[in-house]
Amino acid sequence: MSDDLLAEFVSAIPMPALMVDQTERIIAANTDAKTLLAQNIVGRHFATILRQPQVIDAIEQALLTKGPTKTRHLSNDGAQDTTFEVECRYLNGVGAVSGGALLAIFQDVTHVEQASQMRRDFVANVSHELRTPLTALMGFIETLRGPARDDAVARDRFLQIMNDEANRMNRLVGDLLSLNRVESEERVRPKEQIELTGLLQSTLNSLRPLAEDAKVQLTLTAPEGPVSLTGDNDQLRQVFTNLIENGIKYGGSGGSVEIQVLASERDSAMRGPAVRVQVIDKGPGIDAVHLPRLTERFYRADSHRSRQLGGTGLGLAIVKHIINRHRGRLRVESDLGKGTTFTVILPR
Repeated sequence: MSDDLLAEFVSAIPMPALMVDQTERIIAANTDAKTLLAQNIVGRHFATILRQPQVIDAIEQALLTKGPTKTRHLSNDGAQDTTFEVECRYLNGVGAVSGGALLAIFQDVTHVEQASQMRRDFVANVSHELRTPLTALMGFIETLRGPARDDAVARDRFLQIMNDEANRMNRLVGDLLSLNRVESEERVRPKEQIELTGLLQSTLNSLRPLAEDAKVQLTLTAPEGPVSLTGDNDQLRQVFTNLIENGIKYGGSGGSVEIQVLASERDSAMRGPAVRVQVIDKGPGIDAVHLPRLTERFYRADSHRSRQLGGTGLGLAIVKHIINRHRGRLRVESDLGKGTTFTVILPR
């Protein structure tokens, strides 16, 4: 095979690929390989380009045994760390004096590694969230069976704490199941026609007792006529319940939570007819450093306060997935000391 034909062959491979012959020099490389490693790599010794020991060992072994080898190459694309799975296969009759050459193909498995890391983080977070109330329950049970056995006052206090911790675990399991259900339906478009203003008014009515206990006034500002759109009634109720409840709990110090409905024939975010629902509180606000990560699972801007108020760290993750299912957008704006505005944008 001529050098030109060899170069064409390697160039046709739809992922980074290069060829090393028995002189241990790179005799061909496609554009993706040059982008990954360096532009002027053809003709150079492979060890000066592929400096990672595990990759060098895999190529040396394949050249020596003429058998397949596999390893990993770690890199960085300027934005994140990347991981490539390197497959080495030996080809006879090519390279210097037709002595054979090694074809190394780099398959990007970064997304697989990230998904695996997310699963590990998720399991670790769930374990941590469950361990705290379980430890408390076990400790109080032991105390009630021992020193506090005959102490009625302590027993009542401990039972109340145990009830709170059990409810916390129940909320966490409920949110986990809800998140799983929402994620499984995320690619299925809703088909139900709903009237948004009535849905919001019903949601506010159910949350008024919570607002009254927190001394927070709830107000709804909406267009005169009905605001109809295609959506899942139960899921959108869950979205607005979560956002308004958060406004009461975390922004309630401002004394009010306002819900505004704004309908337009052409929304800049949706490039078409849409409705915006804004949940506005006048509370302490959220530091800008937290805003990009608010919808991550178990991420909390204030972990201690969130746990005190019964938060599971999953509410906004559920909100994000529901809005994604509706092909909508979620925007968060906040100024410390001035309050926070959550904006849900839904196509009509």
